[in-house]
Amino acid sequence: MIMGESIRKTAIKNLLAQGEGLQIEFKTCRDTLNRDLFESVCAFLNRFGGDVLLGVRDDGEVVGVAPDAVERLKNDFVTALNNPQKINPPFYLTIDAVEIERKTVLHVFVPESSQVHRCNGHIFDRNEDGDFNITGNTGLVAALYQRKQSSYAENKIYPYIQLEHLRNDWIAKARKMAVNQRPNHPWATLDEMELLKSAQLYQQDYTTGQAGFTLAAVLLLGRDDVILSVLPHHRTDAILRREHVDRYDDRDDIRTNLLDSYERLMAFVAKHLPDHFYLEGDQRISLRDHIFREVAANMLIHRDFLNAFPAKLVIEQGRVFTENSNQPHGHGLIDVTNFSPFPKNPVIARFFKEIGWADELGSGVRNLFKYSMAYGGKPPQLLEGDIFKTVISLHSAAMDDGINDGINDGINDGITITLPEIDQKILAEIKRNARITMVELSKTLKRSESTIERSIRRLQAQHRLKRQGAKKSGLWIILEANDE
Repeated sequence: MIMGESIRKTAIKNLLAQGEGLQIEFKTCRDTLNRDLFESVCAFLNRFGGDVLLGVRDDGEVVGVAPDAVERLKNDFVTALNNPQKINPPFYLTIDAVEIERKTVLHVFVPESSQVHRCNGHIFDRNEDGDFNITGNTGLVAALYQRKQSSYAENKIYPYIQLEHLRNDWIAKARKMAVNQRPNHPWATLDEMELLKSAQLYQQDYTTGQAGFTLAAVLLLGRDDVILSVLPHHRTDAILRREHVDRYDDRDDIRTNLLDSYERLMAFVAKHLPDHFYLEGDQRISLRDHIFREVAANMLIHRDFLNAFPAKLVIEQGRVFTENSNQPHGHGLIDVTNFSPFPKNPVIARFFKEIGWADELGSGVRNLFKYSMAYGGKPPQLLEGDIFKTVISLHSAAMDDGINDGINDGINDGITITLPEIDQKILAEIKRNARITMVELSKTLKRSESTIERSIRRLQAQHRLKRQGAKKSGLWIILEANDE
């Protein structure tokens, strides 16, 4: 069992031992989703977040989800969360299967949201006794809105900001990009004001009655002069240090809205980093763009905008690192096998997702780990703290190449990469038997099938291994150019 699975299993056992409470909810959900499941999700989003376990009775007894219903329940759950008639505004959550007492338990971590959510048109809040419909209690509803407004800076309302203070060219461009992602996207038929309200960029404070555009609207779509009036310290620095390491060789001092900032960051990366040849399946993809679209988006989306610390992206010999101010939900190095993604600025993050510049929360980080190994030979480092840091390793050839030189012979360019022990053992077993299956590798090496599958994907991404023929009757081929 890999460490991440062991930690998850221990965490679930700890939740079971604690029992139901303010931030823990059990649902039986043997072969169908409980009717009140989404009321609990809504209440957690509105309160302080929490954990929901499916396949567990109220008293903590693990009954498990029916084995043949696991995938269907997971799909039904995700589909419902993206349906505004069920949860509004919609909110993306992941649902994971964990084996406890030889039974399958489905686990959902629900973070606190910056928005007030409704389930089937009703507002639910949470206390120790469960979920409560507070829709008709104007005092409790007002208090809930007030707490959200004060907790998340992106929701701050600027009543004197008008539509003319936002860039209509970017509103039109965002609409087009969203429709390109999804032809039936609702933004296609909305006028500018309706689109902005749909994106939660125009809100009402139910404690004061004040309505207007939010800080999120200004940061995403505002004119430069408006942004710098609202946040004079707002800035993103892109720096190249190749020869003049004490200063810089090139720099872009970016003081504009987040959408413009993203394009300028990506242009800076394209100017100074190569884009090696890489195949995913039979299709060539840009490793550089896949990695740095995630890096740039995270840097812009998840910062603490009220902090004057300037965000920066720095290209150096052998690495790229970013820094941005942060409101941490923990400290230290993030383990991709065991991390819970927190939406630091959910409205801004959702806007980036709608236009195709960010993945679902969590999946983008996993893709970053996947592609960084192929691009730089090492996994990325993501360090959570008051300053959030991301470090992407580069092959030395990447900096020697300078400006993108087009297609190279291969991703490794002759550079030797030390393989993880499990990868070496898998290659050794495949050399002995090219038709060995993942199940057989799991039994032989005494490692979980998920570990074997992850290692195989990593070897394929590095062009060390490929599969020929059908899944059951085919064989593995070790690529001689990278043969260990």
